[in-house]
Amino acid sequence: MRKSLVFLIMVSLLLTLVFASGVSAQDKHKVGILAPAVTHGWVAAVAYHAEARAEELSDQIEYRIQTSSNAAEMTSQLDDLKTWGAEAVVAFPQWTGMEVPIRMAIQDGIEVVNFDIEIDVDGVYRVAGDNYDMGVQGAHYISDKIGKEGTVVILEVPTAGSVSELRKEGFLDTLDEIGADYELHTYATQFTREAGLNDMSDILIRHDHIDAVYSMDDETSIGVVKAIEEAGREDIKVVTGGGGMQEYFEMMPKYDDIWLQSALYSPAMVKDAVDVAVKLLDGEEVPQETIIPTTIVDRTNYKEFLDPNSPY
Repeated sequence: MRKSLVFLIMVSLLLTLVFASGVSAQDKHKVGILAPAVTHGWVAAVAYHAEARAEELSDQIEYRIQTSSNAAEMTSQLDDLKTWGAEAVVAFPQWTGMEVPIRMAIQDGIEVVNFDIEIDVDGVYRVAGDNYDMGVQGAHYISDKIGKEGTVVILEVPTAGSVSELRKEGFLDTLDEIGADYELHTYATQFTREAGLNDMSDILIRHDHIDAVYSMDDETSIGVVKAIEEAGREDIKVVTGGGGMQEYFEMMPKYDDIWLQSALYSPAMVKDAVDVAVKLLDGEEVPQETIIPTTIVDRTNYKEFLDPNSPY
């Protein structure tokens, strides 16, 4: 009798704890997060912010985050998440070849929220910044600083796919719209400071006068600025960027003769993608595409965007 009483008390306490917590483990949604392995500081910050947001929502969801180096590895991880019972997946695929596995996941009833890169699959939700508008803003910024005539170098990144294509398209379309008569020189580079330094060093040898550099990425731009310094060049008046890197922000006030600009494309936007996944699982209506507007940062407002805790 005494043992039965103790047992009943323990069951009662357990039930009290379950109801007090509000959500039992069985009631939590399962959300998987697929991100690329670290190839670039911005990418590293995406995984960081995605996991941080999932942890903030841990009273509502169970989550698993995995990183991969190619489409085959990400496909395998998507299969693992299916086996685990994922109801929604936030995916950040940086390679071609993910269309079929994502389509199959949707057919299996999994909600897929794609972050940043556009995937041509019906039923995918997408959260991204506005790559095209980054180009638009870059064109306006350069024309505001140097006028509508001059020599401008465009640093594109073909390996970045639609990201680079859209930023370049927005830039060129806007130059046509505003009637800018620039001598344009386009070169391929990468989203790294090492590539920015090496490629810009070669470009400076080829051109004895450059008015502005349309760079699409903050890390590339850090390398570009270093190349300009090492060459002792004083002709370049503008270097744009993109992403929102703290180190680049901190460089902005140190240069009186060069306007350093970043079109904010924060990796923290992935938190919105996690939020969209949770809203879908809660039965809320969500737009198929969520595009976050571009913000321009330079030495006039950089202090507003400093964050000592940011990993990027």
